[in-house]
Amino acid sequence: LSVLSNLQDEIVSNHDELMCNFFAQADALAYGKSREELRSQNVPDYLIPHRIFTGNRPSTSLLLPELSAYTVGQLLALYEHQVAVQGFVWNINSFDQWGVELGKVLASRVRQMINLSRNKHRFVNNSDGFNYSTTRLLNKYLQGKTQLLYPEPRDVFPAELLEHHPF
Repeated sequence: LSVLSNLQDEIVSNHDELMCNFFAQADALAYGKSREELRSQNVPDYLIPHRIFTGNRPSTSLLLPELSAYTVGQLLALYEHQVAVQGFVWNINSFDQWGVELGKVLASRVRQMINLSRNKHRFVNNSDGFNYSTTRLLNKYLQGKTQLLYPEPRDVFPAELLEHHPF
């Protein structure tokens, strides 16, 4: 879950930093990390069993125009159900700290892309190396941020962007 907001005059704001982790976590779940990859990165043998991720794990990413009591209630119900049921059904440790750590590592690449996109005033391309879903999410996020031009900063995202699918 993430809420879109505007923070002007920051290359990568605290909000963008959180968004980098948001976008990267789906990749961590989708692609995972193999024993071979960990060994090639010189991960100590005693940590390898904790840091192996099979990947191919489904996830849900939602972008909301605002955070209100109504949307929080809806999301709380959705996620309580989804996290618990999926974890039980697919035998996934829903509270796996090592998976969170992989997401943080992958977020550094997302952070660089958001910074590049802002500085070059461009969207993410297929050739930038992100999967299709992450590319679309990043572009939707960046598109919303570029339209937020207010005389004074506000935490608002144009809701009509989420209703149309121009990509």
